[in-house]
Amino acid sequence: MRSPSFLFFIFLISINCSHSFSQSSVSDSTNNYIEFSGIGSTASNTPFWIHANQFGIVPRSSPAGIAAIGLQRIWKLSNKETSPWSVGLGAEAAAILSEKTEILVPQLNASLRFKNWELLVGRQKQWVGLADSTIGTGSYAWSGNALPIPKIQFGTVNYVDVPLTNGFVAIKAFYADGFFEKDRPITSGLKLHQKALYLRIGRPSSQLKLYGGMNHQVQWGGESPYLTIDGKMPSGFQNYVNVVTGKAYAKNPKATSFDTLNRVGNHLGTVDLAMEIETWGSTWFIYRQNIYEDGSLFVLANIRDGLNGIRMKRKNVYGANFQVTEALFEFLYTKNQGGAEFPWNVVGLKRGHFGRDNYFNNSQVRDGWAYHDRTIGTPFIPPTSDTKANFPEYADYFTSNNRVAVYHLGFKGTFLQNIIWTSKLSYSSNIGTYDAPFRTRPTQFSGLLTLQGKLNILGGTILKGSLAADVGELYPNSYGVTLGIRKEGLLYK
Repeated sequence: MRSPSFLFFIFLISINCSHSFSQSSVSDSTNNYIEFSGIGSTASNTPFWIHANQFGIVPRSSPAGIAAIGLQRIWKLSNKETSPWSVGLGAEAAAILSEKTEILVPQLNASLRFKNWELLVGRQKQWVGLADSTIGTGSYAWSGNALPIPKIQFGTVNYVDVPLTNGFVAIKAFYADGFFEKDRPITSGLKLHQKALYLRIGRPSSQLKLYGGMNHQVQWGGESPYLTIDGKMPSGFQNYVNVVTGKAYAKNPKATSFDTLNRVGNHLGTVDLAMEIETWGSTWFIYRQNIYEDGSLFVLANIRDGLNGIRMKRKNVYGANFQVTEALFEFLYTKNQGGAEFPWNVVGLKRGHFGRDNYFNNSQVRDGWAYHDRTIGTPFIPPTSDTKANFPEYADYFTSNNRVAVYHLGFKGTFLQNIIWTSKLSYSSNIGTYDAPFRTRPTQFSGLLTLQGKLNILGGTILKGSLAADVGELYPNSYGVTLGIRKEGLLYK
């Protein structure tokens, strides 16, 4: 047993610089901070909600710690405040002290903006999908659980009005290509293709706004020892076109039957629907993410699976000693996967039964939907390395537990007027995978309570801490604490 008093410090450096092509440029925005924190627990593992959805920065072993410094700036390209052009450079690095000492770079990017359109190169912290990204479990396909992947991305910064609609219809979209890490356990030279398109019906001031859209991610190219010829996966421009369009791979003498009967690469994403309701005292956001990895969703075979959520934000806060300003409930279900059977046939691309989807696993990309051994999507589908201590069964794939049901509550509020508190409470039922089901059906509770408030030091400093617990059969039981201090605006005025 390890005591929470064993607190180390992690140094987390975040530098986001900017550069102007004009000597008379005007600063558009500035954000910088410096932070120190530490983590301790009663076991060697960090509790789930301390490390999950932290962009791969917080280690999963305890004790550990964090010390951070950051700067982010965007500059106008003209001394006119109305100039539509701006540029920025960004970086964030993390020095981790835990079982091993390492330096991570979760952000390093350069961007060029014209109004609400942006071209960005590098790593950027990002969430994709219609869901809550603060007190929720995170979007199914791209949750912020893993270190950001380096890529080139072009798209909108916010929702952009569609011409001739007078602001009633708006879109938010991006198109990106990137690269996975070189030291993956099984594959190498793996590439990322990603895009998303979302539509909003209703003006920002409308009492009712409707949202819809989808995101699409593909792992492709590179090398794999599984289901390939000479270890090489399909690559080249024509295959890239097939990756982008999702077209089935045409017959080719250099392709395996796996390539010719499937799409090129490992495709996955969600089709999302949401609505936002404005009342006098609150804002309600209701959303649903439908999962796809093959054709199951097209024929509605896996329609039971998905992420469902409802969030309430209060508009009128009266300064009570204790109050709840946000509340959320989510239900994530992934146990169906189109059913247990997969009787594939040649015409199955159009009429066959799609089942046994095996979320985040792929027969060719055996190291799965992951980056540096972290799930890119929902953290409730974890890598086998997280669960093998209690459940050693796995079927030679990235995750041994992708059939889950999660009930989640999230809250945010204030205490004694100037202390902000948040809470995450999650209960899950887990049954492994179709290929290797767990012998039992383990349940798991993971909880987190975080407090932060301002101190009158150095012109205003934020002190924050949290308590967390893992109790159940999926992970080792663990209770943990974090303590940190953060100063914003110290590096650059």
